[in-house]
Amino acid sequence: MDQASQANANPLLDFSGLPRFAEIRPEHITPALDILLQAAEAAVARAEDPATPATWEEAVTALEAATEPLGRAWGVVGHLSAVADSPELRKAHADNLPRMTEFWSSLGQSLALFEKYKALSQSEAFAQMNAARRQLMENELRGFRLGGAELPEAQKPRFAEIQEEQARLSKDFSDHVLDATNAYALYVDDAGRLQGLPEDVREAARLAAGKDGKDGWKFTLHFPSYFPVLQYADDRALRQTLYEANVTRASELGAQYGNGQAQWDNTGNMRQQLALRGEEARMLGYRNYGEVSLVPKMAQSPADVLRFLDELAAKARPFAERDWAELQDFAAKELGLAALQPWDVAYASEKLRQQRYAFSEHEVKQYLPEHKVLQGLFGVAEKLFGVRIAAEQAQTWHPDVRFFRVTSAQGELLAQFYIDLYAREGKRGGAWMDDARGRKRLADNGLQTPVAYLTCNFSAPVGDKPALFTHDEVITLFHEFGHGLHHMLTQVDELGVSGINGVEWDAVELPSQFMENFCWEYEVLADMSAHAESGAPLPRVLFDRMLAAKNFQNGMMTLRQIVFSSFDMHLHTDYDPQGGTSVLALSREINDRVHVVPQHPLSRWPNTFSHIFAGGYAAGYYSYKWAEVLSADVYAAFEEAGKLSGSVLDNETGARYRREILAVGGSRPAMESFIAFRGREPQIDALLRHGGMAA
Repeated sequence: MDQASQANANPLLDFSGLPRFAEIRPEHITPALDILLQAAEAAVARAEDPATPATWEEAVTALEAATEPLGRAWGVVGHLSAVADSPELRKAHADNLPRMTEFWSSLGQSLALFEKYKALSQSEAFAQMNAARRQLMENELRGFRLGGAELPEAQKPRFAEIQEEQARLSKDFSDHVLDATNAYALYVDDAGRLQGLPEDVREAARLAAGKDGKDGWKFTLHFPSYFPVLQYADDRALRQTLYEANVTRASELGAQYGNGQAQWDNTGNMRQQLALRGEEARMLGYRNYGEVSLVPKMAQSPADVLRFLDELAAKARPFAERDWAELQDFAAKELGLAALQPWDVAYASEKLRQQRYAFSEHEVKQYLPEHKVLQGLFGVAEKLFGVRIAAEQAQTWHPDVRFFRVTSAQGELLAQFYIDLYAREGKRGGAWMDDARGRKRLADNGLQTPVAYLTCNFSAPVGDKPALFTHDEVITLFHEFGHGLHHMLTQVDELGVSGINGVEWDAVELPSQFMENFCWEYEVLADMSAHAESGAPLPRVLFDRMLAAKNFQNGMMTLRQIVFSSFDMHLHTDYDPQGGTSVLALSREINDRVHVVPQHPLSRWPNTFSHIFAGGYAAGYYSYKWAEVLSADVYAAFEEAGKLSGSVLDNETGARYRREILAVGGSRPAMESFIAFRGREPQIDALLRHGGMAA
């Protein structure tokens, strides 16, 4: 069967355009991977053959031509697993995960290929290559070393086993969190228990119950359902019930709190993953996995990271102590809550915010309907970067998903993206950007343009009313779109270093966190707001209150992020998974040392810490704070330009940012890109100032 016929019969084999999501079925997965793996294995064998010359075309391009379709097809499968989970899809994914892991592991371990790449890097041709190709070669050589290519042959099977087992455990971890989240439902039949909840939250809960054929209101552990209860419900027992169900997910307490089964407990999974990572590190000649993780990052050592976190914690702690004392005092005097419990914190914080700043998040939400927010977001990108964004038709995996194209001012296609905004069953929680396809120059000198997935878990529209977003959700949307712009506006033609590919992990959050800053500019918010009933833009007086409240409890929130980051780094450097201390005990010890808010005895938050156990952030969660220093400093350049031009949406600074940071992708070290844009190395001052923690 020729390529066209194969693609016709199996949509996963069609790479002529966008994925044919409406046609892809679980039964297509194994046959497609059979064909793609065979082609990729043949290409590896050809590249490894001593008779194949060590040239860019024969060693790099030919291999990429066969492995990229395999990666793209498997990427579609992984994406569907995250956004449209089903028993059939989960089984097909699980059946194929071992052989996919085995292929990529064996590729990374190929000594013959490593020698071929080394020979190419030492050839005269290497000196003539452009910067992107040279950077790609350096990354590939580093990848071979970390992939075990230099290990003795006798050790390679065990190294491959470790990769396969880690991939399985990571998928299991993610599935357990999703299953535990989906398993829980709380039905409330007494309207009196819903006092304090906003009308749209109650209506969504009523519709959810009706969908199940029940009267009353249904609450779940999906964030848009449970968090408004913690934030607004006057019924303390209701808050406690949902809090306890949420913090015991995927733990040994799951069944007791109605959110799980014994096989969903991630406690053993975490220890197994940590033991395997430690073994992998030792095999590669490192003392711990933290050192392995940092090899391709900006930070030089785990000690540097922990020092950075400790210094930031020391700066934030006085502000956090003040935040916590104020909250406890307010809760006792105004709410009659003498002992503040974890299920009271969001509720008391919201009441204090309303008293102090005279507004609620719910009030702001009425001004942020989805269509205006998207229009405003796209408008920011268009003004800053000289692009145009327009809706386009494409096959999708769910009716709620929308598709857009990004063009230059002259109409040239630059990129496309899918946007999937709402929480639903079968969809992993959280928000993320992923690449469906990267930019690269084709053999016929044509161009493959990038395609991105932008995924969030916001509240869906209720009835015939539009979806209304909280300001936090708007910030999340801008964050993910920042990642998307990094992927989509690249001008690099080498796939391995175009867009986000090859960017140091602790710099990859720079473009996302940078975009969040625009959500705190009145000129931006006024343009993207329209009251759900009156259509009026967000009033300036309300914005000023929001701005005054911007750093409300930022000391506490900063310490919370440092707990996560420090816990992650210690887990991967000096924690012994076979020792007497449990993962949970380590989380408590670090929380007690770093945070001002105690960790509740019931809390099992590590069991759902998907970033480090299922999301690629192992010994890398500190990246959020590290990149925040970079992004705040970058944004300060727009503030400086705004003082001269009258607007932070300064297109000259935007053009420079696009050219020096977005366009170059991973084709040069992130520090070089930062200095090219800012004219100097990063400074922490802007982060402290933006966070209200400057002296």
